[in-house]
Amino acid sequence: MDASLIQSVWTVVVLVLFVGIVIWAWSSKRKQDFDEAANIPFHEDEKPTEHTSKENSHG
Repeated sequence: MDASLIQSVWTVVVLVLFVGIVIWAWSSKRKQDFDEAANIPFHEDEKPTEHTSKENSHG
């Protein structure tokens, strides 16, 4: 096999993989999952205790 043929096949494989990932990410079926994941930092399950809040204070 010629090196240029291998490079061409590899380019096509990577392009197809990229297009597949873009279609998967922008799929309307995934929107709710991504919206939930985007809001994870805003969910507070635990209240900070006095001990942890003193350790994390910057002053």
